Amino acid sequence: MNYDFFAYLNRMKHIKRWSLMRSNVEENIMEHTEQVSVVAHALATIKNVYYNGNVDILKVVLYSQYHETSEVITGDLPTPIKYFNKEINIAYKDIEKGASNKLLDTLPLEIRAEYEKYVLPDEDSEEYKIMKCADKISAYIKCVEEVKWGNSEFVKAKETIFKDLQNCDREEVKYFIKNVLPKYELTLDELE
Repeated sequence: MNYDFFAYLNRMKHIKRWSLMRSNVEENIMEHTEQVSVVAHALATIKNVYYNGNVDILKVVLYSQYHETSEVITGDLPTPIKYFNKEINIAYKDIEKGASNKLLDTLPLEIRAEYEKYVLPDEDSEEYKIMKCADKISAYIKCVEEVKWGNSEFVKAKETIFKDLQNCDREEVKYFIKNVLPKYELTLDELE
């Protein structure tokens, strides 16, 4: 039986993000995935508790856990390239789907279906939409940290991503922006 899937995922720690920008602290997709999972869990909880949502929190977290898995094959394509035009974006989505299927093929058939529903999520679902918001928030947090450490390379990205978040028409995101995001600007001493 083939279980290469798990060894592939372990390689997520070698795939760097933000490759077109100088970072004070490099970030890999394994670290990013953990942060997206934490933020997505928070967003789903906020939605359910404060806004009478009916979001499947486990599904949100598992979508988050597996949202970058195809990049162990494709690498991390920088956002300006990925969204340069519609044709590139469509082609890259096809490449990601092919890479995801290649990864899923490294699982025994008996358990593949359990992983497939998270590696190839329902993009129309509420859970997927929450995960995508968490992904954007994670990118914003990275920009906040870099700017806080004096890296002007991330100033424009921080502004652009924050505008996108402010224009997001989701109650849980607005709540997170107001109540949680400001805490990322604080130092350790200020948190205590």
